[in-house]
Amino acid sequence: MTNPPQPADEVVDLVSTLIRFDTSNTGDPATTRVEAEAAHWVADRLREVGYQTEYVEAGAPGRGNVFARLPGADPSRGALLVHGHLDVVPAEPADWSVHPFSGAVEDGYVWGRGAVDMKNMLGMMLAVARHFKRAGIVPPRDIVFAFLSDEEHGGTYGAQWLVDHRPDLFTGVTEAIGEVGGFSLTVPRKDGGERRLYLVETAEKGLAWMRLTARGRAGHGSMVNDDNAVTAVAEAVARLGRHRFPLVLTESVQQFLEAVAEETGYSFDVNSPDLEGTIAKLGGVARIVGATLRDTANPTMLTAGYKANVIPQTAEAIVDCRVLPGRRAAFEREVDELIGPDVERSWERDLPAVETTFDGELVDAMNASLLAVDPEARTVPYMMSGGTDAKAFQRLGIRCFGFVPLRLPPELDFSALFHGVDERVPVDALEFGARVLDHFLQHC
Repeated sequence: MTNPPQPADEVVDLVSTLIRFDTSNTGDPATTRVEAEAAHWVADRLREVGYQTEYVEAGAPGRGNVFARLPGADPSRGALLVHGHLDVVPAEPADWSVHPFSGAVEDGYVWGRGAVDMKNMLGMMLAVARHFKRAGIVPPRDIVFAFLSDEEHGGTYGAQWLVDHRPDLFTGVTEAIGEVGGFSLTVPRKDGGERRLYLVETAEKGLAWMRLTARGRAGHGSMVNDDNAVTAVAEAVARLGRHRFPLVLTESVQQFLEAVAEETGYSFDVNSPDLEGTIAKLGGVARIVGATLRDTANPTMLTAGYKANVIPQTAEAIVDCRVLPGRRAAFEREVDELIGPDVERSWERDLPAVETTFDGELVDAMNASLLAVDPEARTVPYMMSGGTDAKAFQRLGIRCFGFVPLRLPPELDFSALFHGVDERVPVDALEFGARVLDHFLQHC
């Protein structure tokens, strides 16, 4: 009789198969490839080892979500939500070295759209969940496994809808892990050698898509017009786009910088004119860390006019705003000063910042699980500049962390792989992550 596979034995095949489901989310219902087929495949993999699953379509046909609950030893404890999203951003095959939906396993990597964001975690979740059922492992507390839709467009047909319409699926859940955290960052030690820091996400900036609208006097393009809506919105956009919001070190960012300074000897002096230059020494992850030092407002879309010789009455712009925890009121005041009284603003999407502290039994379990597989590990908190489904779950009072454990080669520019061309994840990082997640869920 052969022993059942361990999580690390099947995680690569599971991730590769998941990538082969094209679940591209364009944000447009007419062109989005819905998640239903992938969701049903996940449910089948769970049912074949004994789980009872629930498949839920979130607000629109095909927007599939799968839930499975594994009872724990202590029903009096709050349940842990382990979540990941099935959808991915689109990919243009002509730009890639391999087909983005091939799930190719080559050169020590699993390649394809979603390999990093975030079918890697889905594969780990499946591998560990299947192992627990096969081996009869009872975790310390209830675990809710959730495979979700529409994260890449804010969760309207996923987590946000589920929280609004099916809160019963999260009954008893007090804490959650999901993207983007748990990956290693190798830094030089001040006494020589290197140290692997594992970044656990404890905070993320708020996401707010702002519409700017200017109204003026329509007229012929050949005539003088001192009330031009296009000019007004363009000037407001230019002021916003060039503006540098004040540097603010939140608790999560401060703790991260202190930990890096302790290991490297770097000085992250907030009064230094070269603070961002010092952060740049951290390599690719500096793009994420640098974006968490201040609020940002990046213009992304402009709309105006319908004919070359007609001055339109209305012009609009969309600005992607990412706001630090606790900064919303100050941010809005600053924006209003920049755009001026003649340009109106409204929110197209408005999802709050997420922040929790880096302490407690769950954090201790993360640290212990990493040390069990990598004795040189050190866990540190950090803030993510983007957004995740945690923005929905915090509305239920759930304490959220980003924890997708991956031990990465120091030379890999991991942050560039999110939504990037030739997205890929190391095979040994997946196997490492499956072992860490297995240990974590047995001691959470």
